Amino acid sequence: MNERVGHSIAIHGRKQLAVEGVQHVGSFDDSGITLETNMGTLVLKGEGLHITQLSLETGTVAAEGFFASLQYVEDKGKAKGKGLLSRILK
Repeated sequence: MNERVGHSIAIHGRKQLAVEGVQHVGSFDDSGITLETNMGTLVLKGEGLHITQLSLETGTVAAEGFFASLQYVEDKGKAKGKGLLSRILK
């Protein structure tokens, strides 16, 4: 992915969403979408959600449905794993 791609989110009427800076789609179903972005893990929740466009080359995702929440989450398991690995390799 192009490192110069910024991260942005645009929401139109809680029914359409566009995200830039996406690196990976972790999971998705009609009630939630998990995206790995260049700014962290983004969890989208709602009803009737579906991805309408996806391009990991350009780092863009478009989705539709009724969006109830957007939240950035820290992956504590990965952080612990990296810390443990760095302690072992010292």
